[in-house]
Amino acid sequence: MLNPGAAVEFDKHIGIPFLSGFSITGGSSELSVYDIFQEGGDINQRVRDAIFTLSDRDFFSLNQQLEAISFGWRGTDSGNYYSAGVYQELDVMSYFPKDLALLAYEGNANYIDVPFDLSHLSTAAELLTIYHVGINKKIKPDLQIGGRAKLYSSIANLNSTGNEGTFITRTTPDGPNFYRHEINNADVAVNTSGIYSLTEESTNRTTQTLTRAFLSRNLGVGIDLGATYFVTNRLAVSASLLDIGFVAHLNDIRNYRLSGDYTFDGIEFQFPSLLDGVEPTDYWENLESSFEEDVPFQDELEDTYVTWRPVKFNATGSYGFGSKRPDFCDCTQTKTKKFKNYIGLQAYAIKRPKGIQAATTVYLDKEWGKLLSTRFTYTVNSFSATNLGALFSMNLGNFNMYLAADNILSYENLAESTHASIQLGMQIVVDNIFQE
Repeated sequence: MLNPGAAVEFDKHIGIPFLSGFSITGGSSELSVYDIFQEGGDINQRVRDAIFTLSDRDFFSLNQQLEAISFGWRGTDSGNYYSAGVYQELDVMSYFPKDLALLAYEGNANYIDVPFDLSHLSTAAELLTIYHVGINKKIKPDLQIGGRAKLYSSIANLNSTGNEGTFITRTTPDGPNFYRHEINNADVAVNTSGIYSLTEESTNRTTQTLTRAFLSRNLGVGIDLGATYFVTNRLAVSASLLDIGFVAHLNDIRNYRLSGDYTFDGIEFQFPSLLDGVEPTDYWENLESSFEEDVPFQDELEDTYVTWRPVKFNATGSYGFGSKRPDFCDCTQTKTKKFKNYIGLQAYAIKRPKGIQAATTVYLDKEWGKLLSTRFTYTVNSFSATNLGALFSMNLGNFNMYLAADNILSYENLAESTHASIQLGMQIVVDNIFQE
């Protein structure tokens, strides 16, 4: 797959994209739509089976990117390659709240003395505009390094990770009641930015939204780093770290928090004499007041917070074979000649709230004349062990277009698939933008 914001590398040329770098990826690590909504049978039983099958480390994710503009050029004197651009990204990540789903679906009658873990609630979603500028430099004939600085502009964010606490029902035969309900060390928070103002009445909401899409007041910075080493003229290895950065959320903040400890031993009913004019006790009001005092729910907080971007790691080894491409040959550097065919292995990892998610891909690149290039992939990741993908890229003069898709074996019935991904783009390569 292509990296967002990547510019096409042409000597003294510039790539102008339109609908370039668009991609969308979504999936579940365990569950498909078909598992729940297939015809026949009892849907309630399927929901129950899903709750018991999934764990708190199973997840649902969605990532969408759209490149607004990108361009790149090679310096006439230094030989460095420069790039810059803007792209939009939506990233949603939610783990399955196993214990909370069990409690909501079955209650606690069958789970006496078994704690329900509140940390199972873990979700994050962010919509950003990202501005970037980068440089790729050849250190020596067999080594190239690159870096890219990024400015993150957060349009909207929701974050609820790092929650703590337990809820448990214990047997206490020697206590005032046979059961005791306890909430211990609860600290559950939901932080949002850029969302609360959308719920308020405003005559210029559209203008505010468009302004925020270009540059919001919730900003962050980050960097990408990478390097490529040519072991021989056929064998190359490369590695990169992407999105090492953070976003500071300072504007349009609304936080929701539930925290504290609470113990409930039941209600001891009293029956005063109504003939003496004694009012009966409002047990529910007393219980509610006691709970709110010990475990307060705060829904009007405006505390600023920081979110870290999900750092991504890529490592690739590729081997070129077949005939060489003379039009891409740098004849002064024998190790940088490009071959028409490549086979490679790529490792990918991304940092998520509950650990690292990784994938491994084997790929084959092949050029079919000057017009068509292809890549075929086989990937093993958290979603599937049978993920076959393909990319087709076509050059028609100064016009380039590409289409890529993963997990193509599932396209016959997407409802049964746990993962789907597609990318497409078009761009025009304009000559002689920079004159000697």
